[in-house]
Amino acid sequence: MTTSKTAFGQTVHHVELADWLATATAHHADGYVMFDWLGVEDAGRPGASGQRHAVFLHVISPQTREGVMLRTELGPEEALPGIAHLWKGAQWHEREAAEMFGVTVDSKPEHLLLPDSFQGHPLRKDFVLASRVVRPWPGALEPGEDNTSAPSRRRTAPPGVPDPSWGPRREEEPQS
Repeated sequence: MTTSKTAFGQTVHHVELADWLATATAHHADGYVMFDWLGVEDAGRPGASGQRHAVFLHVISPQTREGVMLRTELGPEEALPGIAHLWKGAQWHEREAAEMFGVTVDSKPEHLLLPDSFQGHPLRKDFVLASRVVRPWPGALEPGEDNTSAPSRRRTAPPGVPDPSWGPRREEEPQS
């Protein structure tokens, strides 16, 4: 089943995961032979059970100069059918999705940017930025951290800030 939404001049076709490969193949056969990009968006919330990812594919027809955008969602145990056999340029993007977001791709992509020993997926919202543990953010404080604003009912840390279980944060050293 496919549903479409248009916003800001771009129509996005929402495709069920089971129909992803068939829909992509049909668009390739209809003349959308120019691959533009494949991207992943972390659609989950840090700490929420069941990590979800939205996957976008944008391809173009050289004859009409029109593009089409396909979108699907993946659950934590679901795999994305590979499309690199249709558009060779998609292989790099599939490798990036697997490495940076932990998306399982049927085509078993190899490592792209990170060493084999690297643990985690750095573009996911639940990935803790270790540098924020060692040194606090140098910019303005987050709302509620400076004790001058009205108290909020919910205090949440911005993405990448570890929870208190990582231990106390080291304060910035004074400048001389």
